[in-house]
Amino acid sequence: MSTPSKITCVEDFRLLARRRVPRMFYDYADSGSWTEGTYRANETDFHKLKLRQRVAVDIDKRSLRSTMIGQDVAMPVAIAPTGLTGMQHADGEILGAKAAEKFGIPFTLSTMSICSIEDIAAHTHKPFWFQLYVMRDRDFIERLIDRAKAANCSALVLTLDLQVLGQRHKDIKNGLSTPPKPTLANMINLATKPRWCLNMLGTKRRSFGNIVGHAKGVGDLSSLSSWTAEQFDPSLSWKDMEWIKNRWGGKIIVKGIMDPEDARLAVESGADALVVSNHGGRQLDGAPSSISALPAIAHAVGKEIEVWMDGGIRSGQDVLKAIALGASGTMIGRSFLYALGAMGEAGVTRCLQMIANEMDITMGFCGRNDIRNVDRSVLLNPEIFD
Repeated sequence: MSTPSKITCVEDFRLLARRRVPRMFYDYADSGSWTEGTYRANETDFHKLKLRQRVAVDIDKRSLRSTMIGQDVAMPVAIAPTGLTGMQHADGEILGAKAAEKFGIPFTLSTMSICSIEDIAAHTHKPFWFQLYVMRDRDFIERLIDRAKAANCSALVLTLDLQVLGQRHKDIKNGLSTPPKPTLANMINLATKPRWCLNMLGTKRRSFGNIVGHAKGVGDLSSLSSWTAEQFDPSLSWKDMEWIKNRWGGKIIVKGIMDPEDARLAVESGADALVVSNHGGRQLDGAPSSISALPAIAHAVGKEIEVWMDGGIRSGQDVLKAIALGASGTMIGRSFLYALGAMGEAGVTRCLQMIANEMDITMGFCGRNDIRNVDRSVLLNPEIFD
């Protein structure tokens, strides 16, 4: 079994998180919709891309530094918005934000987080990003945007691919809720996770901090599924970008783009960046992997907007391959959650260090000194997803 001293890759974090995190929350992070075909393809399609090794090139001085929407970053990686992060580990969003800030990359807080916008602002020193789901209660959304502005968030990440909720079989079978319902099966499972339980007893943050006490008629929130079924807005369209932009007044990143036509609409909407993402394979099962959709989207928009990708990144090599196929930045979700669930803030820090190290070494093997100069020529078969 993996132990903290033997962790060498993201998969080691996953195995340790599976031991330490209660089943319903581990499964929430480590699952996709329906058959999970798209969820698996996100990861496996990276392996189809082969790297071109070069030798006798001066690679003595290498740099992973880059920018994402004008923000200097230690490497072209941001932590993606993930729901229920504070159920992977107590105060999970705070710990993740602190680790990201110290490392020098952006952290994105989800609307469906356990820790609130105000919690993150109180425990960090630099601006973070806030991810927005557009719900039917527009008054609540406007107040949510105002809270993000008051917390000095530097970008709004607008997720567009959750107008309806994809069916995730494991969540239904586990009876996902926050906090866990005291069923016999849940109590038995919790009894095997003493570290998690002890940490959760030490925090007051056990529900949806951005929603409970803020949304009308929501005194407590016991079910993510019922909330999303009632509030996520299937009428969301590009026309809504105007009032969101006007209310926000800052940089906007649109997430959930999987088609070149939608990428062009993102440019026309005035967004500062788009994220090629299929929601980690948690929405439309049968959609292509994010990495396979990336080249056509990058080609469709050229330099008119920053193109990032999200989905299936488990290593620094994956980041390098995404950059090679046209992304100027990436986002990581599950890699971050596995590390957090396994070892808290120290796990996230170690995960970021591993990804950076893998990217740096691989870039050197490919004969490149600067991540900003990585292009399709570092791949032997870049055309496979064209």
